[in-house]
Amino acid sequence: MSRTIFFEVEILDSRTKEQLCFLEKVDPHSTIGDIKSLFHKSYPKWYPSRQSLKLDPKGKALRDEDVLQSLPVGTTATMYFRDLGPQLGWTMVFLAEYIGPLLIYLLFYFRMPYIYTHKYAFTASPHPVVSLACVCHSFHYIKRLIETIFVHRFSHGTMPLRTIARNCVYYWGFSAWLAYYINHPLYTPPSYGEMQVNYSLAAFVLCEAGNFSIHLTLNNLRGEGPRSRRFPSPTKNPFTWLFFFVSCPNYTYEVGAWVSLSIMTQCVPVALFAFLGFIQMTIWAKGKHKTYTREFKDYPNLRMPILPFIL
Repeated sequence: MSRTIFFEVEILDSRTKEQLCFLEKVDPHSTIGDIKSLFHKSYPKWYPSRQSLKLDPKGKALRDEDVLQSLPVGTTATMYFRDLGPQLGWTMVFLAEYIGPLLIYLLFYFRMPYIYTHKYAFTASPHPVVSLACVCHSFHYIKRLIETIFVHRFSHGTMPLRTIARNCVYYWGFSAWLAYYINHPLYTPPSYGEMQVNYSLAAFVLCEAGNFSIHLTLNNLRGEGPRSRRFPSPTKNPFTWLFFFVSCPNYTYEVGAWVSLSIMTQCVPVALFAFLGFIQMTIWAKGKHKTYTREFKDYPNLRMPILPFIL
């Protein structure tokens, strides 16, 4: 009968290198998540989701599912701890990031007092495109909330408070800025009238439907579990056929929706929001594309990160 060899885990502060905790007789089959729980008993203020553990101070953070005995360490493992700061659950994150822009936009649409001059309080715009833009904007964020609750799967259950604050400033600020101009009493409708609005609306609806279809496909792929990990591929749904050409069509559709809304409203703040979103999503798409090509040897060469044949 084989004898179980227990591990010892020393946890140091990643900045000062001061020893924070020394765990004895740790089961070799313990995960990083288990070690975080043990560390939490010694330091209650640092709950597991607030902890980042690394084998090297400048290395990558270990995943909660990593098993101790599978790491490149001896029977005495040294790990470096970094405090990720206060964390909030995803429910609060969604409420902050998505409901905020939804409600802020409506304040401008209904022209609440003190936003514009007093005589325009609670008045309605004579231009149909203003109401249509409100419907599209509201639909977009309501869709995001629904996807977040029922569709998306997340690898982490929390988000750092400082990240939430930064995201809220971005989403809330842009929502207020573009809503201010679109719902302004002096707003000028698009140059090409109904034709410009209708074509843009059709493109917006198609992009939103495509984005939702891609999210469903990715969710089904993740639902198969890590053992059957494979890269996403087109299905019978025509909206997923963009997978033939790009690695992250959800970002392609997302950018398309905001470009469509900017053309529909002919509003510079909306176009700027779409442009900045495109830059950020391109960075994400390139990262995922690189991961796919590195992990799968049979990954299609035709695919680009976000724009077919271009980028």
